[in-house]
Amino acid sequence: MLTIQIVCVGKMSQKWFQAGLNEYQKRLGAFDRIIITEIPEHKVTEDSNSQREEAIRKEGEQILKVLSSAPKAKKVALCVEGKEFTSEQLALLVEDAKRETSKLIFVIGGSAGLAEDVKKACEIGLSMSKMTFPHQMARMILMEQLYRAETINSGMKYHK
Repeated sequence: MLTIQIVCVGKMSQKWFQAGLNEYQKRLGAFDRIIITEIPEHKVTEDSNSQREEAIRKEGEQILKVLSSAPKAKKVALCVEGKEFTSEQLALLVEDAKRETSKLIFVIGGSAGLAEDVKKACEIGLSMSKMTFPHQMARMILMEQLYRAETINSGMKYHK
């Protein structure tokens, strides 16, 4: 069984986001072991580049600790400059991870962004869209797409 770890900055603040995550985590449990690792978000109180950079650096240090604890895992950074995947391409990524390793890690940065060191520590950069989403919504969209990927791989009729 593949372990999928989602490393994300910040906690879920909306109950409806959490309810959606719980539902997809339950559904994904039939296919994979899901681990959610929340990294504390460093708040940016001013519109200041130095504060944003400091927040990204501190969050990045924490993320890198998690990534370094799983050296054989396939690592994917969700970032705007990454490659856009179709649902079928994500399904292939999941299937390949099952053959190559026992762990797949996705990293979602906070509102200030994702550290360059974190992006470099990941084999793949994945862009969800050219649009901007709140990082909490990105987490739920990722969970839904992982469930969709597993249904594609299993030949289920969820994906149309």
